[in-house]
Amino acid sequence: MLKITIDGKATQVPQGTTVLDAARMLDISIPTLCHHPKLTPFGGCRLCLVEIKGIPRAVTACTTPVTDGMEVTTSTPQIEQLRKSVLELILSDHPNDCMLCESAGDCTLQELAYFYGAKGSTFEGERRVYPKRDGNPFLERDMEKCIMCGRCVKVCDEVQGVGAIDFTYRGFKSKICPPYEEDLNCEFCGQCVSTCPTGALTGKMWSLKGRQKDVKEVDSVCSYCGVGCNLTLNVRNNEIIRVTSKPDTWNEGWLCVKGRFGYGYVNSPDRLTKPLIKKNDTFEEVSWDFALDYISSKLKEIKKEFGADSIGGLSSARCTNEENYLFQKFIRSAIGTNNVDHCARL
Repeated sequence: MLKITIDGKATQVPQGTTVLDAARMLDISIPTLCHHPKLTPFGGCRLCLVEIKGIPRAVTACTTPVTDGMEVTTSTPQIEQLRKSVLELILSDHPNDCMLCESAGDCTLQELAYFYGAKGSTFEGERRVYPKRDGNPFLERDMEKCIMCGRCVKVCDEVQGVGAIDFTYRGFKSKICPPYEEDLNCEFCGQCVSTCPTGALTGKMWSLKGRQKDVKEVDSVCSYCGVGCNLTLNVRNNEIIRVTSKPDTWNEGWLCVKGRFGYGYVNSPDRLTKPLIKKNDTFEEVSWDFALDYISSKLKEIKKEFGADSIGGLSSARCTNEENYLFQKFIRSAIGTNNVDHCARL
């Protein structure tokens, strides 16, 4: 264990701990944009600058490992001015359209600019201009809002293992994009969207559906496969407008393309909500009791005349594991056949 003092608070941390992680263990806030606790440190945004006794310059807390006896100061007038200047430099090349941005109210850059009183008009000069071009149904990329934090690149590489995007070009022309600047063509898991601290990456499905106001969060479980990832349904006017996942869940906030974008069936007008039985070549609504009695009598007739193996059961990919277990138990024990299957595909 290594001893460290941060803003006068002493603690002990394991070897390999960064100054940023040690500060968070002490509930000391250090602003960051490029850092994500599940990804390797990058040190690109330069907002986590701190002073360390014995070092004549400010260093990034996210990439600096703790050494025994280290004394750290996280906030001084000089450090706060450096952070504000960094924010103003970022904002000088960032669109000022928060009123129309999908991430307004949930944007880390917007929040930090508010607390530091940073304005984008301090530094003038050329700004990057990129045309919008995305021939996919899931992700919207607004590269003028990209702050080059690299979180999307890292999550795609380190968590998904896909590497669909990366840093390209150099200097002022640097940007993050797929190979040869083609349209994004990947698994569309949306992990990049979940880690983006600005409005550079958003979901097309929830565009103009609502932001933070009047949105209710409902915790649920994904029904697409047996993994059972935890979901947070963002509901507005009794309609799911987007799906997210919290980092303190067992799946650590990560989701696949089905869990993140495959929620359209919930509010589909084609979804059956009541039992229907065909009478005179048309479907008519009936009660659940009537429908279950009808199904039971028909299954008994078929089993008696043709045998149990003339009946088969197909379960639903959107049921829970417990429901699917009961279904197969019903087919095997009550019906008396092993003709039961389940498809996890859509």
